[in-house]
Amino acid sequence: MDEKKILAEQFEANRARLRAVAYRMLGSTAEADDAVQETWLRLSRTEAAAVDNLGGWLTTVIARICLDILRSRKSRREEPIGPHVPEPVADHASERETEMADNVGAALLVVLQTLAPAERLAFVLHDMFAVPFEEIAPIVGRTPAAARQLASRARRRVQGAPPAPDADFSRQRGIVEAFLAASRNGDFEGLLAVLAPDVVVRADQAAQRLGSLPEIRGAAVVAKTFKGRAQSAKPALVDGEIGVAVILEGQLRIVLRVTMAGDRIATIDAVADPEQIETFDVEVLDRD
Repeated sequence: MDEKKILAEQFEANRARLRAVAYRMLGSTAEADDAVQETWLRLSRTEAAAVDNLGGWLTTVIARICLDILRSRKSRREEPIGPHVPEPVADHASERETEMADNVGAALLVVLQTLAPAERLAFVLHDMFAVPFEEIAPIVGRTPAAARQLASRARRRVQGAPPAPDADFSRQRGIVEAFLAASRNGDFEGLLAVLAPDVVVRADQAAQRLGSLPEIRGAAVVAKTFKGRAQSAKPALVDGEIGVAVILEGQLRIVLRVTMAGDRIATIDAVADPEQIETFDVEVLDRD
């Protein structure tokens, strides 16, 4: 039997598991099938003899493909099957497809779609497929301990069934972008326009060592503090919510977690502790 045929048979033996991983990650049977097909294409271009553990290799590859898809959705704030609604199995689906969807549960898929991509991957791989955190960590670019924290945070959200994120994401992003633009341009009045009168800025100890005060209160004081700054700051998703990433020399150095009160920024929490930052799922939002 030729090597290509053997490889195809080994892949087919793993297909059902790969499709189950992809479906739980993506909530779409069509996208799950696409992810499985892409995994096969990557395997077919790989020197199979160099793969010691084919099952683990395939799981890693399909997880990375799904993670890329999820991050792409988040950066555009798009869901291919509607906001937080998992794709139902079609009427003509096979019995196996229907059973797969029933086993996952529509309610669980709805909650999974509220998670940040790295949280979702860590939770799905570990809690549903018993993949060790040592194997999950390199997929999400974290340490095993950080991967464990991602899964733990996801598990709490799943068990608590939190409400869906704020639907008015574009408005919040616009406020953060206006804040950063005013800060960079030294526009004091522009800063005041997007800050709540009683805005509070807090800094962790690592940020304080970089020169931040532990706490700043009041729009005028905060505007004065940020005036002329934010040169290296970009709007970002922080654990699925709007925030700011400060990139210095190509590295993420500070994360600003932002909360809103209406159309103004109410609080800013500056986090510069590398270990804490490592637990966040941060995606920089660049304009196309």
